[in-house]
Amino acid sequence: MDYEILRQMADSWGLLYLMIVFIGVVIFTFRPWARKRYDDAAKIPLKED
Repeated sequence: MDYEILRQMADSWGLLYLMIVFIGVVIFTFRPWARKRYDDAAKIPLKED
């Protein structure tokens, strides 16, 4: 294995890994059952003590 082969493998597998991580983060963030938690967190600056 030379440098070019390793670089091409890292490019393709790295891209695949980052795409899977991105899709996982998007699914985790926009899951429907967490909407109340995000709405509550968005209202924190507006709450008065």
